[in-house]
Amino acid sequence: MDQVRTAFRDECARLEEVLRSLDEADLDRPTPCPPWAVRDLIAHVRTGAGRLVDMLAAPAPQRAEVDAAGYFGAAKFTPEVDQARIDSARRAAGESGGVPAVAADFGRAWRASDVAVAAQPPWRLVRTRHGDPMTLTEFLRTRVVEVGVHGLDLAAALDRRPWLTPTAASVVADLLTGGRPVPAELGWDPLTLIGKATGRVELTNRERTLVEAAGVRWLSFGG
Repeated sequence: MDQVRTAFRDECARLEEVLRSLDEADLDRPTPCPPWAVRDLIAHVRTGAGRLVDMLAAPAPQRAEVDAAGYFGAAKFTPEVDQARIDSARRAAGESGGVPAVAADFGRAWRASDVAVAAQPPWRLVRTRHGDPMTLTEFLRTRVVEVGVHGLDLAAALDRRPWLTPTAASVVADLLTGGRPVPAELGWDPLTLIGKATGRVELTNRERTLVEAAGVRWLSFGG
């Protein structure tokens, strides 16, 4: 939990810093997550980062049945679920205001989650919006993935260098590969690994051959 919580705090704080540096025109830029503009994607990330407040206020399930890898299963990315996610983010973005309000709202959301997490033991159980019963630590791991990977999408949309923090990169890379080592001959740093594993960066034929030969199976991650 200490490692995952540090990663969550580091990545959220870095994203908040970036948001405060935007201008109003940046909010309307297209993103690699169509049909979302930057303001829509920020709204989506803000909702995800703040979700733990209500989850921890609800009764705990009896037992954990899903881990962080299982949370990102194919069933989570059905057309119906995707459309609901798209529409929800757009509605939230429509109420978000300008850059100062967007940045402040994100800051409040992730800090409220962090405070809620601090008041609970790491083995506390939660139920996700999909109905999955998980440990708090495993769900927080999914929040690091959401903020970190969508941070790469925002960096691309804003024409900025990726700002993924080392602590978040470590958590995300380990989850995406299932903890398996990636062939050393690929020469990938964590940022490259995450880009390749999530489909943000295309694999070359050589890279695909090496990955398949090593038996690496990426975690299904739909956005």
